[in-house]
Amino acid sequence: MTGSATTGRVELTLGPVLFNWEPAAWRDFYLRIADEAPVDTVAIGEIVCSKRLALYAEHLPAVLDRLAAAGKTVLLSSLILVTLDRERRQMEELARSSDVLVEANDVSCLTHLVGRPHAIGPFVNVYNEATARFLAGRGARRICLPPELPATSIAAIAAAVPETRIEVFAFGRVPLAISARCVHARLHGLTKDTCRFVCGEDADGLAVDTLDGEPFLAVNGVQTLSCSMANLVESLDALAGMGVASCRLSPQTGDMVAAARVFRAVLDGGAAPYAAPGAARAELARLFPAVQFADGFLHAAPGAEYRGAAPLP
Repeated sequence: MTGSATTGRVELTLGPVLFNWEPAAWRDFYLRIADEAPVDTVAIGEIVCSKRLALYAEHLPAVLDRLAAAGKTVLLSSLILVTLDRERRQMEELARSSDVLVEANDVSCLTHLVGRPHAIGPFVNVYNEATARFLAGRGARRICLPPELPATSIAAIAAAVPETRIEVFAFGRVPLAISARCVHARLHGLTKDTCRFVCGEDADGLAVDTLDGEPFLAVNGVQTLSCSMANLVESLDALAGMGVASCRLSPQTGDMVAAARVFRAVLDGGAAPYAAPGAARAELARLFPAVQFADGFLHAAPGAEYRGAAPLP
């Protein structure tokens, strides 16, 4: 498979952990990623709730050193939603003082990144070619597109900015919304300021069903996610043909190293185990048996549907 004209190879990116994992587990997860996962880039940092950062901040330097020593490109990701003066100061400090490439997940972060190389995360609404060109002109070297874009839009944007690394959200619960209010705390009779970090009780988010008992969404503190998991493994060849340069895997509980190996096998082709897309989907279903896969957005269909190897629009 080929990627963008600048690389000739589709790479894998591991996105930041969205959930409130126990600090030692968070540290050990990234150390294993550094040592074993065939990913090229790792985005790291607290992007959902600024209160969580203090829980694992002591482990961050060691994790960054280990990832760098393993040859991974590291992105430091900003908050998705900035609502407090404290968060604004944290974001400004991140953008202005970091020696690591910053990934902006909120447009307010871009003010501090103008003219400096940086990345754009999937939470910035890059929906068309003009937006991508504008951001590239201001210093964006890589853009992870929002997960709700169909294939036609992805292809058009990739063609518009051939020197910018275009990335798609290819695996994991799909981030749908962010709020200033914490639903997790409210469900436990608490407020956002006195939440006791109850979101940590649900390592992949708290499942939300409809009144009829059908799986619907997942709640992650102030964030709303899909109940199903995006899985574009059967469309990797088509994405590569559009000029997509990287595919993003979003951390979930389960064996993310094995998931990365499956994606890498499909991207590399040949006789590697699970190199055939159908076999890869079956292996990912074995690794993550408790969830349903979805790729409807890519096919310009309802997001919760799974079309698999069906032709893209």
